[in-house]
Amino acid sequence: SKTFERSLRMIEASNIVQLLGNFGFPIVVSIYLLHRFENKLEALENSLHNLSNTVVHNLEKKKGGK
Repeated sequence: SKTFERSLRMIEASNIVQLLGNFGFPIVVSIYLLHRFENKLEALENSLHNLSNTVVHNLEKKKGGK
């Protein structure tokens, strides 16, 4: 979500060190990976949406040409 992205951007180096001390390395790495996966999923969603629009456009174009 957008709120999660903003929260991660606000984390500075000192905050990361504090998180490591409080929660441990596995939790911090998990948060980082979840953030990366979220970005990849959003990009994939956008690509699928664009592909769907292209297919619909081409089908409409093909129907109009007959």
